[in-house]
Amino acid sequence: MGVASSVTVPYAAYLRVYEPLGAFPEPERSHWARYARRPVLPGAQDELRRSLADLLPTPPVPVPVHESGDAFVAVVDGVVCVCPWRTRLRGWLALEELTERFPAPVLDAVLPPVVRRQAQADHERWAERNPDARPWIRTATWQVPLRWFVLFCDEEREHGKGEPGADGAEGPLLRYRTPMVQARRRVARGLRTLRDAIEEGPLIDGLVDVGRWLEEFHPRSLVELDYGGLVHMVPEAQLAEDHSAADTAEGLAALRAGDGVRAGEAYERLTERWRTVRDRQFAN
Repeated sequence: MGVASSVTVPYAAYLRVYEPLGAFPEPERSHWARYARRPVLPGAQDELRRSLADLLPTPPVPVPVHESGDAFVAVVDGVVCVCPWRTRLRGWLALEELTERFPAPVLDAVLPPVVRRQAQADHERWAERNPDARPWIRTATWQVPLRWFVLFCDEEREHGKGEPGADGAEGPLLRYRTPMVQARRRVARGLRTLRDAIEEGPLIDGLVDVGRWLEEFHPRSLVELDYGGLVHMVPEAQLAEDHSAADTAEGLAALRAGDGVRAGEAYERLTERWRTVRDRQFAN
C-alpha cells in the first residue's frame, strides 16, 4: 500500500444525502442494490486516498477519467439508502472553486493551465449531456459552514468511534443524521427567522442554496453532516464539548424571541469555535 493510500486525510467535512434505492432509475438501482450487499464497503478515508493518488502522476489527474461506481450506504428504518460518491462531478466542481480561491501562480504550480483547461472542456461537454446532474455530497475544508448546522438538532448528534485509520485503530467520529423532511423544515423555519431579523446577506444566501440543493432529492432521504477529517485536528476534549447544532438552534430561537443579546452570545460561541479551527490552515 502506497503512502497516498495509507495516510489519514484531514481538513474536510461533508454534507451528504443518502437516497432510498427506489429513487434511482434502472439500471442504476440494480447496481446499488448489488453494491449494498457487498460484505466490505469503502469508507470516507478510502475515497480521499484514491483522490490523492490521482495527484501523484506527472502531470496530475485533477478529475477522474471515469465516474466512480462507489457509494456510502446506510440503512434507514430497514430501507437501504445510498450516497453515490460521484467523484468525477465533484472534482470538476472543486476545480471551479479552486480558481476562485487561489491566485493563478499558485494554481499553475500545482495544476498546470493545460490540465485545468482540459478538465474544464471535459466538464462542459459532460454538462451538455447531463444538465440536471447534482452531487450527493458537499465538501468544506477547514470548517463546517454554520448554515449546515441549521439542518440538525443536538439530539441527532453522534460522538464516538469512527472508521479505522491507517494504523487500524478506530478514530473519533462526530456526525449528525436527520430525515430529509426534518432538514427541509428546519431550513424553511431558519430562513423565515433570519429574514425577519437581519438583512439579506451571505448567511441567508448560503442557507437558500442548501435548501434548493435538498429539494433535488427524494423526500425519504437521510441527510448527514460528518465532521470527517476535522476530528483529527481538534482535541478530543473540545470535540466532546462541541454542540454547534445546539448553539445554532439557540441563536435562531433567540432571534425569534427578539432576544438579540442571547442570539449574539450563541453566534459568538460558534464563530470563535470555528475561527480557531480555520486559523490552523495558516499555521506553520
